[in-house]
Amino acid sequence: MANYVLIDFLTQGYLILTGLIILLAPHDSIPLWKYLLLAHLLCIGLIHLLIRAYDRSPSNRVLRFLRHFYPIILYTGFYRETGALNQIAFNGFLDPVFIRLEQKVFHFQPSVVFMDSLNNRWIAEIFYAAYFSYYIMIFGIGLILFLKDYKKFFHYLTIVSFVFYLCYLTYIFTPVTGPRLFYREIAGYKLPQECIPQNISAFPESVQKAVFYKIMDLIYDIFESPGAAFPSSHVAIAICTLYFSIKYIPSIRYLHLIIVIILCLSTVYCRYHYAIDVIAGALTAGILTPVGNLLYEKWGKLADNDS
Repeated sequence: MANYVLIDFLTQGYLILTGLIILLAPHDSIPLWKYLLLAHLLCIGLIHLLIRAYDRSPSNRVLRFLRHFYPIILYTGFYRETGALNQIAFNGFLDPVFIRLEQKVFHFQPSVVFMDSLNNRWIAEIFYAAYFSYYIMIFGIGLILFLKDYKKFFHYLTIVSFVFYLCYLTYIFTPVTGPRLFYREIAGYKLPQECIPQNISAFPESVQKAVFYKIMDLIYDIFESPGAAFPSSHVAIAICTLYFSIKYIPSIRYLHLIIVIILCLSTVYCRYHYAIDVIAGALTAGILTPVGNLLYEKWGKLADNDS
């Protein structure tokens, strides 16, 4: 048998579980369901072949990189897929429920008020840059640990993937798109008029001049998956990566902490998430990171053989 480790079982398990969801769900709610199912089967097979190939040729640098980083490469595809599956349980999105809850808890819409109160290009630049740093954190912390110690890398990859996969499963059954719905239709869905705050302002011109605003706008135009806002994976994963920098890369922990704090604020400021999404993202990291560690302590040590 191929030399599987916990991260392989988690990834294969996610593919099998979502494949069963595709197979058993009403097929009129999943466009191109046959192709998605075929993609899952191919992915499962390719992962197995990759692991076996690396077992035979562990000195091959390309195989070594792919063997260790393939889950990170798959994250974007898994994320995008949630947008194709999230109409299984609901027709539309749950944003009206979250908007009313925000209003009840805060008595205003934080995502609208926050940006309006800090209407400045350079402040926007900082917040959007922090939001963008999420992508650098995921790969960057992983690369540092990969070069430093395979055991630490496998620990990192296992926990981050565990958090990601449970976030993705939540998106499939709890589709929430976020405050961008105040300003435009997304995936053909338009908020009921009574859910849109009165006299809502557009994105300030000064904010739209920010370079990182334009970068994130382009990323969302290409990779957006409507309905993937609750809980905020930006917050959950950023906090999870911070845990590993504190544990294994203490030289960057304070800088990383500052960036993560700004990132958490930016999810609301940049109008990608409701404040409730952020709270849920922090709770997700706080609960799943220790649970993932328990799983790793029990089964993840198989990765020691690869060091």
